[in-house]
Amino acid sequence: MEQYTEFAFVYDELMDEVDYDGWVKYLEVIIDKEDVKVKNILELACGTGNLTIPLAKKDYDIAGIDISYEMLGVAREKAEKEGIELVLLEQDITELDFEIDNLDCVLCACDGFNYIIDDEDLEGVFKKAYKLLKDDGLFIFDISSYYKLSQVLGNNMYGENREDVTYMWQNFFYEEDNTLDMDLAFFIKDEEGKFDKFEEEHRQRAYTKEEIVGILNESGFGNIKVYGDFTFEEPKSTSQRIFFVCKK
Repeated sequence: MEQYTEFAFVYDELMDEVDYDGWVKYLEVIIDKEDVKVKNILELACGTGNLTIPLAKKDYDIAGIDISYEMLGVAREKAEKEGIELVLLEQDITELDFEIDNLDCVLCACDGFNYIIDDEDLEGVFKKAYKLLKDDGLFIFDISSYYKLSQVLGNNMYGENREDVTYMWQNFFYEEDNTLDMDLAFFIKDEEGKFDKFEEEHRQRAYTKEEIVGILNESGFGNIKVYGDFTFEEPKSTSQRIFFVCKK
């Protein structure tokens, strides 16, 4: 079953509590702390452009890549309404093919890398990011933590009833391979006021901080900082989002 198809059209509505402006500010503080001049950015798994668009409005030259045609379509519509021209490419990031190198920054936000289940595939993306960066370039990304996927989301069910969309979200965590299966059902109101049902299945891998750092080392990165939950402190055992800042 494909991911982020019909979900793409209600994604922003269901994620309306996420502070994307705060996320952008945090990224800019990271860049400032690393004392690297960043003008161009390649964003992997850019989704509906919730970071891509505000970064473009801040005059970064940014290109976004995502596997979902539908998510990119929503991003394009949003950018057009803002009067912004975006470079958006439909690609599976595990098969990343980007011709411009010597980049200032490669970015992947909102746990995009949790969707990569295989160590070798993840290492492949990290190696491509390393190759694309200029010397002293930054590779910035986050993951949903092992704690979040296994303890907070794992084996729990969520749901919400809104005016135009209702969803049910059931999760199953498997310790034998550290994966989280997410079964999502959406009921979306059409123009006649009737609700159409759509279903998607998502799978994410729960990585530990140590696993990610090890794969980064194998990919060429040695200068790595790790932060928890939008701070500049080491992640705690209960941190739900872990940020990695890697300098080439």
